[in-house]
Amino acid sequence: MDTVELRNGVVMPQIGYGVYQVDPSECERCVSDALKVGYRMIDTAQAYHNEEGVGAAVANSDIPRHELFLVTKIWISNYGYAKAKDSIDESLRKLGTDYIDLMLLHQPFCDRYGAYRALEDAYREGKLRAIGVSNFYPDHLIDLASNVEIPPMVNQVETHVFDQQVSARKYMEEYGCHIMSWGPFAEGRNNFFTNPVLVGIGKKYGKSAAQVALRWLIQRGVIIIPKSVHVERMEQNLDIFDFELSEEDMKEIAGLDTGKSLFFDHHDPEVVKMFMGWR
Repeated sequence: MDTVELRNGVVMPQIGYGVYQVDPSECERCVSDALKVGYRMIDTAQAYHNEEGVGAAVANSDIPRHELFLVTKIWISNYGYAKAKDSIDESLRKLGTDYIDLMLLHQPFCDRYGAYRALEDAYREGKLRAIGVSNFYPDHLIDLASNVEIPPMVNQVETHVFDQQVSARKYMEEYGCHIMSWGPFAEGRNNFFTNPVLVGIGKKYGKSAAQVALRWLIQRGVIIIPKSVHVERMEQNLDIFDFELSEEDMKEIAGLDTGKSLFFDHHDPEVVKMFMGWR
């Protein structure tokens, strides 16, 4: 399985299993299945309300902790230094672990500076092996990275064939920050799974549109966390290392980019008001 090396030397899998929208009652079963299939990175968040399920699955597996890579995120209701610091300990408790491999700030709103200082301190204390952010646009990232002691090592943002983050990624690379994709399938929007370009390329390799889209991200060096509650789909999402897209394929898929989110714009005042209602 391919890996990426973060700025501090920590090595993380390039593909993992995401549990966004996985019901807490199903999470332990889904993560257990994912681990059996071969995933070694699990991505969760405080806002998903399923960290305990992830922890239970890890505890009940026979996989040594050092072979796993756990990712979670601080929600905006826990921003500010003191609350973020307490929430890190709570996530450690729910995950049943002494350390978290990567912890992110989930959104660029509220007291993100206080929350990030809590990440920095937890990193220094050895509670976190790596720290970063999620959903930070270039202006958010530049501002934060320029005013903290330990710049973000990862930025998890909406990234898929229809929103490729080409410009944003240039700024991430300038600040030594790896790009991590949420929504690599765009949640099926824009007729993702029947897109003629993805389907056509897939036929050449005996792969599905979904596998082609994941392979395209992998070849671009993007960290991915596809989600499915079905074992056979988990296996398919992992089965993307036995073929390589040609340069022509890559260029054709690059042509699908709209440069726009299929979900929401974090600079839209109404979107910001929506998030303020979720504190």
